[in-house]
Amino acid sequence: MKLCCLFLIFIIESSHLYAQSSITYAVGTHIEITTGSDVCADFITILGTYSGDGTFCDDPLPVELTIFNAKAAKDSIILYWETETEVDNYGFDVERKINDGEWNVIAFIEGNGSSNSPKKYHYCDKELFAGGSMFFYRLKQIDTDGRFEYSEVVEVELYPDNYNLSQNFPNPFNPVTTIRYQLPVAGDIRLKVYDILGNYVTTLVDDFQEAGYHEHKFIASNFASGIYFYTIIAGTFVETKKMILLK
Repeated sequence: MKLCCLFLIFIIESSHLYAQSSITYAVGTHIEITTGSDVCADFITILGTYSGDGTFCDDPLPVELTIFNAKAAKDSIILYWETETEVDNYGFDVERKINDGEWNVIAFIEGNGSSNSPKKYHYCDKELFAGGSMFFYRLKQIDTDGRFEYSEVVEVELYPDNYNLSQNFPNPFNPVTTIRYQLPVAGDIRLKVYDILGNYVTTLVDDFQEAGYHEHKFIASNFASGIYFYTIIAGTFVETKKMILLK
């Protein structure tokens, strides 16, 4: 039987030792000492039972990102990425940009520290009502010492199939509620509020907007309790829904 087989261990995750001159292990320690092992040293001794050459490492393994992609699912966009190796990986900031907007951090995913085995990650972005149809994503990989590096950018194009005005939420509300709507094409949009008698109250949106998923927060601090109606006009599409302000 080969000696290296006598000292085998199944190491699920371990810290890496870098370019040490020697390592000594206690009784009962089993460790893989062949090329590609987790142990990096010039020489290995296990309580005098076995001595032999170890695997020499000049530098720590990098955080090697091998896969990063995004795909549209029902009511969400799913991000998936995989690393081949990791060293001192604190984690990933997931950053998103809508159309020509600014990059914003939308989530943090904890890393696996140090590992020389593949690790898989995913994130589900359900906040699609962000005012656009082009979703760009990138990862900011952060080390435990604060250093960081950006991934390549992936993008998903997401257009609604039709116009739609959603029911506001919460409803009843006091004093803030959210109104969501979707636009299959860009165009001039008007979103207005009326009281129960049909009298005009206020305009929430009167602007050109890109195709995609949009939302607007209606703040009714200065309005009396009661039933109100909100109407969207987008080209030939017109729809009205009821909402209740309850103070």
